[in-house]
Amino acid sequence: MQQDRPLGIGLVGAGFIAATRARCYRALGGRAALRAVATRNPARASDFAQAHGVAGAAESFDALLARDDIDLVDLCVPNDLHRPMTEAAARAGKHVVCTKPLTAYVGQDLGDDPEAEVAATPRRRMLELAVADAEAMVAACDAAGVQLMYGENWVYAPGVVRAAGLLGQADGTILDMRGGESHKGSHSPYSKLWRHTGGGALLRLGAHPIGAMLWLKREEARRRGAAPIVATAVTADVADLSRIAALDAETAAYVTRGWVDVENWGFVSIAFSDGSRGLAWGADTTLGGMESRLDIQASNARYRCNLSPNDLLQAYAPDASVFGDAYIMEKVDSGAGWTTPIPDEDWTSGHLAMCADFVDAVRSGRPARSDGRLGADVVRVVYAAYVAAAEGRRVALDA
Repeated sequence: MQQDRPLGIGLVGAGFIAATRARCYRALGGRAALRAVATRNPARASDFAQAHGVAGAAESFDALLARDDIDLVDLCVPNDLHRPMTEAAARAGKHVVCTKPLTAYVGQDLGDDPEAEVAATPRRRMLELAVADAEAMVAACDAAGVQLMYGENWVYAPGVVRAAGLLGQADGTILDMRGGESHKGSHSPYSKLWRHTGGGALLRLGAHPIGAMLWLKREEARRRGAAPIVATAVTADVADLSRIAALDAETAAYVTRGWVDVENWGFVSIAFSDGSRGLAWGADTTLGGMESRLDIQASNARYRCNLSPNDLLQAYAPDASVFGDAYIMEKVDSGAGWTTPIPDEDWTSGHLAMCADFVDAVRSGRPARSDGRLGADVVRVVYAAYVAAAEGRRVALDA
């Protein structure tokens, strides 16, 4: 594309993540322009455009794809729409950003029956279909000559990026990685149903550390000019901890409840082809604000990456009324006591750098750091983990 004009962005969706993307693209100044937003509800699209600095609202997804001034489509939509919308965008010659997870099993083989028990599908069947969808998305974009970029912000977070740089400087070998993301529930009520999300905490939250671990081992092999280091096997466990019977007797249990058929806690142990290991988890049972952390044990150094919370700012208030409705950080219930108000979550979480990389990758014609292949690999690990948890054994990953 011409370097003397901004990259035209089309947003699809008007929820929490779309608002985050809009902020980040706006921060890029003349490198990107938010041309249009499309949703199922045109009125909502117009409201979103006005509230978030988007030039206009498209009447439909198809109308957005038909516009010549849009170069890149950012899909902030439910998981079941990822594949069809990616393939449609690729056919229209648009570069694609797809939010995580790249794909999911949401009963795509069960038809439109609202009574179908999606979560009852054998986990090996879920693995097969989720991976097939991911591979189809990668293939569609490759065939169309457009980039498929995967919205994994952890590989752009300042702490993770700095750790990767120091790993390269020290030329150390990663021995093991341990990381997870923990919340107190979700922004979305749909997160409690497999039909809508394709899994629970391991998919929604554990995908972040899994993506970072796969990328760090990919980078280790790249800088040494060695064969790719890939995940080869997993063990795992999942549970709904809100169903512990003792919670029924508590008068003030703060744990989010009401999960229908998905886990709110899960972990996966990843074996890599070079013999190293990774331990990733996701949970919806954490009080006191969102936690996103990654520890890296290397052969000659150790690294601790704190995405959230971090201590760029610490604040104390004797009562919640002191700060009123001021935003502290994601999933914090109260501003009372010691808190860590994060100055700029878009920066510390990596979302800002991620959007910048996507825009610059398309403008310059180079690959993005977080690409569709990384997203497909994460899908393979997560759904193999569901198989491992269901079958109670170690599961090998297909090459």
